[in-house]
Amino acid sequence: MDPSGGCPHADNARLLARGAVCPVVLPGEIEGMAVLGHEALREFLAHPEVAKGASHFTALREGRVGAGWPLLTFATVRGMTTADGDDHRRLRSLVSRAFTTRRVEELRPRVEELTEALLDDLDRAAADAEGIADLRRHFALPLPMGVIGELFGVGAEYRERLHHLSNQVVATDIGPEQAVAANRELVDVLGEIAAAKAERPGDDLTSALIAAREEDGDRLGRPELIGTLVLMIIAGHETTLNLITNAVRALCGHREQLALVRQGAADWGDVVEETLRWDAPVSYFPFRYPVRDLTLDGTVIPQGTPVLAGYSAAGRDPATHGPDADRFDVTRPRRTGAVRSLSLGHGAHYCLGAPLARLEATTALERLFTRFPDLELAVPEAGLARHSSFVGNSVRALPVRPRP
Repeated sequence: MDPSGGCPHADNARLLARGAVCPVVLPGEIEGMAVLGHEALREFLAHPEVAKGASHFTALREGRVGAGWPLLTFATVRGMTTADGDDHRRLRSLVSRAFTTRRVEELRPRVEELTEALLDDLDRAAADAEGIADLRRHFALPLPMGVIGELFGVGAEYRERLHHLSNQVVATDIGPEQAVAANRELVDVLGEIAAAKAERPGDDLTSALIAAREEDGDRLGRPELIGTLVLMIIAGHETTLNLITNAVRALCGHREQLALVRQGAADWGDVVEETLRWDAPVSYFPFRYPVRDLTLDGTVIPQGTPVLAGYSAAGRDPATHGPDADRFDVTRPRRTGAVRSLSLGHGAHYCLGAPLARLEATTALERLFTRFPDLELAVPEAGLARHSSFVGNSVRALPVRPRP
């Protein structure tokens, strides 16, 4: 895997042509596998003999993975993404009530209010810079970060720092010393937030998690509390940030598709679903481990191998999505009854925040293109710098002209 990241789609197509499951070399010369094909990935994500717990990671257990390994947090953070069975159900149940369809719908007025305020900020930023503003910085980032920050009681003074640290945590080209320092600082910041909430509880999820821990000391230990905050705050904004950014890029590059939405041939929900498939916000997500040698699509994945879920590859798998899988088409779901993408997961670990991500993205896109119908990219797509990671899939900045 190229630790510098970049656009994944050309490599994905090349690998998919060879098969749905592919051996890969991870940073540090760690041997792994990637599941690329849609049907193979669907089977793998829900397979009863595939685990998430790091105790199943053979190279880690044998001491071949160092403390500065850039992907270590994904393997060892204590939370629902690295828990199995009863532990996973216990941890998931502690926060799941905040992401029910009803609870998310109750958040709609706040999401709409915040969206409108951020559109004002985007307009002002462009006016101050000769008509050009970074949509990612002024709009796509503060919307999901603001919502998840309010849900978990994370003050505005922490949010930019947490975003910076989360970028380092998901980077795959980071050096060992930087990786260790970033992880240590992230734990320290979240520990500071948790300590403040323990002293002065509020009406937020962090306070509720701390209360659950104090009511039953065995229910949520401190490492699990911090791990849950790592997961919810990073995943709760990074994925939606990439989703909104990628959708805007797609629509600006395919004006005929934007016209179809305006004509009523598709809606903003269709745009979000097609973006999730065509340009998934997460390209390769670490890790799952077979608990025994597992044959998937004719390929043996040895027990204890770290496996990447290849969401961006599965989204353009022609075997599932047809010969035009690499074409952005917002009418695809209605026109073909297309298979839903796996970009938000599948099985027991399906993304808990999926309803909230969809609400934020559809609201953001509808309000953005209503307010600025002629919004366009200020630089060619090829000139946009990509993230230095094969985990996250997006660009570092998105300069736009909100008004012609």
